[in-house]
Amino acid sequence: MANKRLHKRERQKKLKEKLKEDPFLTDEELTQIFNVSIQTIRLDRLELGIPELRERIKNVAELNYSKVRTIGGTEIVGELVDFKLGKSGISILETNNEMAFKKTNIIRGHHIFAQAESLAMAVIDADVALTGVANIKYRNPVYAGQKLIAKAEVVRVRGNKHFVHVFTYVGQEQVFRGKFILVSIE
Repeated sequence: MANKRLHKRERQKKLKEKLKEDPFLTDEELTQIFNVSIQTIRLDRLELGIPELRERIKNVAELNYSKVRTIGGTEIVGELVDFKLGKSGISILETNNEMAFKKTNIIRGHHIFAQAESLAMAVIDADVALTGVANIKYRNPVYAGQKLIAKAEVVRVRGNKHFVHVFTYVGQEQVFRGKFILVSIE
């Protein structure tokens, strides 16, 4: 019996470490990592006071919104989960049926663009900015219910122009690419 408790404690210790490294792991992914049932993972999280994925994303996002200068945190499309002002950022957008065309269940492009543009705007170090140029490419369709992960990087700043690249993924598959030139207005 004592051996079983030690095993449980060890698993819970490793669970805390894993979620500290990557707070966006799903319960399903954790069951694969630890080779236990989903109920075991949920019980472990409950005992450790670790919230479910949606709550963890929201907690991380709230910390990042206060660092954004260019736009209000609530204006960012998606949850801002990683953020380094003037350098990079990551946002997650959970898609749903309301964002999709009824006939095909494919997400409308303006939702994907809005996530990318608002992330690009958020990562630049400026008080006020406008999108001067947007070169975009939709690579693959996105279906309602899929999770969009957008990653932005400031690649260059020249005067009042900020060059930002945004790549959006569903899992490991790139579905969108945007190259933005944002102009800061003083």
